[in-house]
Amino acid sequence: MPKFFYKARKGPNELKQGAIEAETESAAFSKLTRLGYFPISISISLQEAKAPKERIKRIGLLKNIRRRELTTFTCQLADLLESGVTLYKALTVLEQQTENRQLKVIIQDIANLVKEGKSLSDSLRNYPRLFNIIYVNMVKTGELSGTLENVLKRLADFGEKQQDLAARVQQALAYPILMLTVGVATVVVLFAFIIPRLTDLFEDMGQALPLPTKILIAISNSFLNFWWLILAIGLFTFFVIRRNFFTAKGKLGLDYFKLGLPVLGPFFKRVQIANFTRTLGILLANGVPILQAMDSVSQTLESEVLKQEAKRITKEIREGSSLAGAVAQSRYFPALVANMLTIAEEGGTLDRALLRVAQAYEKETDHSVKLLTSLIEPAMILAMGSIVGFIVISMMLPIFQISLIAR
Repeated sequence: MPKFFYKARKGPNELKQGAIEAETESAAFSKLTRLGYFPISISISLQEAKAPKERIKRIGLLKNIRRRELTTFTCQLADLLESGVTLYKALTVLEQQTENRQLKVIIQDIANLVKEGKSLSDSLRNYPRLFNIIYVNMVKTGELSGTLENVLKRLADFGEKQQDLAARVQQALAYPILMLTVGVATVVVLFAFIIPRLTDLFEDMGQALPLPTKILIAISNSFLNFWWLILAIGLFTFFVIRRNFFTAKGKLGLDYFKLGLPVLGPFFKRVQIANFTRTLGILLANGVPILQAMDSVSQTLESEVLKQEAKRITKEIREGSSLAGAVAQSRYFPALVANMLTIAEEGGTLDRALLRVAQAYEKETDHSVKLLTSLIEPAMILAMGSIVGFIVISMMLPIFQISLIAR
């Protein structure tokens, strides 16, 4: 019988944790409830969660599966179930028509697990990098309520919304990154190949060089003589930053830095609030309890700042506070969000209020994308134009001087 690890409360102040044997996670939840515990989290033991070696190997292939393919799979599975097709047959059909080889293998494995008698949610747990905890919990809720096809449709719609939001963010940053890459490559080519040849020409002339030309030649010589040192410093800095930012403390510092930027900070904040409110709203709309929903959301958030806020809000709710009251104590969420949630809690429409907040912030994100694009593009053009212009003028000044002397 599988073993599940749990964290649960017994009374207002006593926190218990341990392991319990049960057939499924739902059975473990029921056992703990009968023992007088209030479960906070239940997870299958690492030994039980380990899949066969073939499945472990397949998990390594998940990097080739795009979000859009997962959304398409979810939408098609919902359509097949709504048409009356059995779950196993629906998975078999999707496995046959899926073009992505890695996703095909995973769907086949899930279908085999379902055929063996496992639920869909338990089968999806074998691939946590593809199906996160929110996806699995919503599927489990749909199975228990008998509305699996409706839940899958909401998941597909949720996936499309996230993809659209991510696409808008990428669209805002793509052009500046391209401009920066081309500009840096141009400057490197000029310093490495063009300027050294002109420097030899100027030295042969024996002409006194203008100050901008001397500065340019000094920079070019430093680049040629110490390129290895520049490269070493750059790589060392990259690895130090990468190592630090992969820690929770490093991610937190990076998030605070991003949120503190003059123009980009509010933009990143809107994107994160939109993701948080939409995810929580979707979970609540599907009947997931507020504490379980908050735990699921906090585990899937990318922002370390918002993740800490979600944990704090969850703690206050567990201690008896309302969601609106906990949100109102946060410096991260605007007062408008707390006010809307307060009204929604009184009217019993909390899930719809969260989705409205998400929709409002997604609209603001659209406006921010247009504003950022209109500001960043000319700024990048001006900056790169100034650098290239300085290089060109510095190279041309000695030639102009020679022409004047010749006259």
